[in-house]
Amino acid sequence: MTERAVTVHNQSGQHEIVLICEHASAYIPAQFENLGLDKSAALSHVAWDPGAAATARHLANGLNAVLIEGAVSRLVYDCNRPPESPGAMPQRSELYDIPGNANISTVDRQARIDHYYRPFEAQVSKTLASHHHSAVLVTIHSFTPIYNGEKRDVEIGILHDDDPALADAILKVASGYNIQRNQPYGPEDGVTHTLKLHGLANGLSNVMIEIRNDLIQTDAQCFAMAAHLQQWLTEALSRLPRSAARNTGANR
Repeated sequence: MTERAVTVHNQSGQHEIVLICEHASAYIPAQFENLGLDKSAALSHVAWDPGAAATARHLANGLNAVLIEGAVSRLVYDCNRPPESPGAMPQRSELYDIPGNANISTVDRQARIDHYYRPFEAQVSKTLASHHHSAVLVTIHSFTPIYNGEKRDVEIGILHDDDPALADAILKVASGYNIQRNQPYGPEDGVTHTLKLHGLANGLSNVMIEIRNDLIQTDAQCFAMAAHLQQWLTEALSRLPRSAARNTGANR
């Protein structure tokens, strides 16, 4: 395994927000033989979060913030899941069986953890530490409009675990979309691993933002969504009772 496990965008960014996009890429390294999937499945939403990385990059540029991205498909290793979670290397995702994840040996499972998850986790920890305890953790995801045949009306989800402060502040200022708390997923679905490991454990403000992927299909849509997110995050942070000085970032 020689593939890069993590990508850092705008590494010199100075904003207090540190952006994370765990499911930025659909790339499946050659040795996994597409995990036994056909091309359409390997490029579908089960393999990555379409539009999330492009939106996150525009947001990182607008804020002058660091963005950390997972560099391989979530089906190879889902960096928003701990190693002990079945969802870290899922055998099935929505309607798709993942043959290449069936009956993974203990050795191969550990190799994926060591090569893809540990470097990602270490990069997030290193970047947050460089902010000297003033970081704000924001993860960016997207979700499919139809899941298991059911249409989803929610357009943007604002997700949190045990610390709802930043989510509360965003929900007070965000508008223009069907925006819901802890939808279409919540802590009970195991989606807040990054928030818990790197946010709650370090006493950092944190939130996960889920965007319905039909709203971010083009670069123009991603840019426009990033502008909304930048406005909401900047205003929400200004309302939080936090003593650390805030950098409102570059104007878009």
